[in-house]
Amino acid sequence: MKYNCLIIDDEKVLADSTAEYFNLFGVNTVAVYSAEECKKFFKDDTAELVLLDINLGDGSGFELCRQLRATTDVPILFISARTSDDDKIVALNIGGDDYVQKPYSLGVLLAKVKAVLKRFGQTEVKKYSDGYLKVDFDSKQVTVKGGAVKLTSLEFRLLTYLIENEGKVISKKELFERVWEDKFTGDGTLNVHIRRLREAIEINPNEPKYIITVWGDGYKFTGACV
Repeated sequence: MKYNCLIIDDEKVLADSTAEYFNLFGVNTVAVYSAEECKKFFKDDTAELVLLDINLGDGSGFELCRQLRATTDVPILFISARTSDDDKIVALNIGGDDYVQKPYSLGVLLAKVKAVLKRFGQTEVKKYSDGYLKVDFDSKQVTVKGGAVKLTSLEFRLLTYLIENEGKVISKKELFERVWEDKFTGDGTLNVHIRRLREAIEINPNEPKYIITVWGDGYKFTGACV
């Protein structure tokens, strides 16, 4: 899964509260609490920005930064209660992009994170089109064979999320958390919306080609298959 921000900090309460605050303001954020958890994260997931504490329970943030820099150029902002200028110099010399002092203001940190994401962020895909199905993410318009299709706001977000993760199996849990933003949403609700999407975009909703059910795992969007 792709996140905007990954927080790596062994102060679990602070990391979780920061992640929760960022998510409230539209920055898709997750927190891990050790260097080992960070390494596991990058095996399956990605982040556009990393907030990295210098002092980790199982190692040094400096060393973890060096390891990350061997495989990725993702922006890294160090966060630390240490005030030494030497620490700041080391952080920037080994590949850090900035140094944030603890305790920090969540509002100020959020503004800095958004600025970095804007500066380093990749250009997002604005449209999907395969000759049969066309989705314009900016105008929120969907057309099938050139004809407009009306979707609810939630159905459009669901379709958008599936398209953004084209070819990847998305679990029901992930859809509940990332589309509904409610991990307690029931399977029945999701099934109804998937059915409505299929009726809107598939040639034959009973034999879907775009939104595929992966039994026991979730759903997958397979594009350009008509």
